[in-house]
Amino acid sequence: MPDSQPPGFLERLCALLLREPADRESLVRLLRSAYQRNILDAEAFSIIEGALTVSEIQVRDIMIPRAQMDLIDIHQEVEAFIPQVMANAHSRFPVIDQSRDDVIGILLAKDLLRHYAGEEEFNVREMLRPAVFVPESKRLNVLLREFRASRNHMAIVVDEYGGVAGLVTIEDVLEQIVGDIEDEYDFDEASDNILPEPGGRFRVKALTQIADFNAAFGTGFPDQEHDTVGGLVIAHLGRLPKRGETLAIAGLKIQVLRADSRRLYTLIVEKPRP
Repeated sequence: MPDSQPPGFLERLCALLLREPADRESLVRLLRSAYQRNILDAEAFSIIEGALTVSEIQVRDIMIPRAQMDLIDIHQEVEAFIPQVMANAHSRFPVIDQSRDDVIGILLAKDLLRHYAGEEEFNVREMLRPAVFVPESKRLNVLLREFRASRNHMAIVVDEYGGVAGLVTIEDVLEQIVGDIEDEYDFDEASDNILPEPGGRFRVKALTQIADFNAAFGTGFPDQEHDTVGGLVIAHLGRLPKRGETLAIAGLKIQVLRADSRRLYTLIVEKPRP
């Protein structure tokens, strides 16, 4: 008699879900149980949980605020804003006319190659792509569906009065599902985990090892309980911090630059002034 094969991943997961969860919370509990019983690995559980929660998150929860938007003024000469484009290294820039509330289109950085190619009568206004506007209250699952249908990668977020509140990209939405997406401009090497910022501050990746953090800031945090500075911050607060939240640890001012409902990504650290 042939040996019976052990049940595969799908069979085990289906057997677990046959309990017919009554609501989303019950489904998440079942999935967490599957993770704890090694039916799901940590990454798969995180992605499924993220996919389930995007319908509960609104654009206002993840947008880049108006004050932090990198904008181009249509009245500037190309040579005047090229340094800004190179410094920020974005692929798309909202273009304004009279004010930050007057977004007239989106400029793709790659379209500026025509200017450097010597194209005669290069006109920035003619290069603009239409801007897409979405309300702050739009759910992320709806926005993602619209991004896919329209093939847009960026939307301008407006408040109830029609003013610009911020912007959101398809990457921001996807990161709520799969976690932080790093591109070629993100720092990811250990040597780049702590980068100086203007004003004597430092941009610190949450995954920076405690030992490296201590060496850079002259602190003496133990690394027996926490391996990373992100773990240290979470333990200090007793919860996941929110973006923009500020705390003080051992004389250091630490601000959360980037975080979501599941992970802490980037911090701004400021040393005490002498």
